[in-house]
Amino acid sequence: MHAILEPWPWYIGGPMIAITMVALLYLGKSFGFSSNLRTICAMAGAGKSCDFFCFDWKAQSWNLLFLVGTIAGGFIAFHFLSTADAAVPLAETTLVKLHNLGFESAGKTYIPTELFGPETFQSPKNLLLLLVAGLLVGFGSRYAGGCTSGHAISGLSNFQLPSLYAVIGFFVGGLIMVHLLFPLIF
Repeated sequence: MHAILEPWPWYIGGPMIAITMVALLYLGKSFGFSSNLRTICAMAGAGKSCDFFCFDWKAQSWNLLFLVGTIAGGFIAFHFLSTADAAVPLAETTLVKLHNLGFESAGKTYIPTELFGPETFQSPKNLLLLLVAGLLVGFGSRYAGGCTSGHAISGLSNFQLPSLYAVIGFFVGGLIMVHLLFPLIF
């Protein structure tokens, strides 16, 4: 059963993010999602074989609450606050381009079923794309010293110049991927 509710407007979500950041700054914490993977690996004992995971993970365990909250919030939002057939509204020119690339689900589903549907795991091409994408995201977030949420929300709110460079790099990389590489891959 899905309820039909509108998404929260920016003037609700934005201040909630700002309040969260002020609280984290006050507590001397920095926010980032990719650091959870490092914390989980350290908890599992990866520090015995790799110095990168040898740190006081208990000091970062508070960030795992964000991970749990994200999963629980996504579950609640999908199952109780949205419709099953919800789709992101896209411009007609974008829909035409995506349909020309073979994405027939564009404009009909929230995520492209051609990339994230059950048949994805039967296609060697899609499996390879997901594997390479995961490796690039993992390498990139480690190389950049954090992920997009850590740099764009926490780093920029702390006026960290490296975060500004990272965010600019994220956007430039995204534009190159969408406009140059994506059409070549599909």
